[in-house]
Amino acid sequence: MKTTFARKTTHRILLVLGSVAAMTVPAATAGAAAGKAPHAAGDTGPRGGCVVAYFDLGETLVHTAEDNSVRYMPQAAAHLRALRARHIPVGLITNVPSSWGATDAERAARLKEAVDQDWKGATPFAWADFGDRIFTPRDEAERKPAPALWERAKRAAGGCRVVYEAETAEEVAAGGALGYVAYRTGQDGWPAYLPAPFIAALAQLPGRTTEARPR
Repeated sequence: MKTTFARKTTHRILLVLGSVAAMTVPAATAGAAAGKAPHAAGDTGPRGGCVVAYFDLGETLVHTAEDNSVRYMPQAAAHLRALRARHIPVGLITNVPSSWGATDAERAARLKEAVDQDWKGATPFAWADFGDRIFTPRDEAERKPAPALWERAKRAAGGCRVVYEAETAEEVAAGGALGYVAYRTGQDGWPAYLPAPFIAALAQLPGRTTEARPR
């Protein structure tokens, strides 16, 4: 039973990889050529490719329990470790109150405080992995599913291919429509997260980004 499930899961991922590889529309490279692209998997490869993996936060990477305690979603910490091992930059695209600060950095600081004060996991949340790649609304009009946060995060990626992982179909569809390889997390019969080797391989593929199933 387990072997059959693993075989089906691997086959699905290969199908997705094949569909993305088939797209040959040239990707934007101006930012990378200008030295603005972050260090990312594959940026020294034959095509000079790179990739940045963005996430929603609540119920994608962390879970808030009924007692208001906060901890990692199952497999989230392992997924972040796998991306870290491949030197793939990660970021957050998440809604917080715009009143939390005038800049992304100020709002990110408030977000960290809010998560850390109720954190109950044995391993602290890996804030250091995200650096300054935490994008939050500057006003209520920028709140997801409005496109503003995805657009800002994509510009900050400097021409690298971009991935977006979230738990809701609405956000996955919105990210995919804006050129992200978008993946809905936590779906039965599929990997909890888009596998790190797949994300690393995206750095070397030509073409425009698209949406990875399931929806």
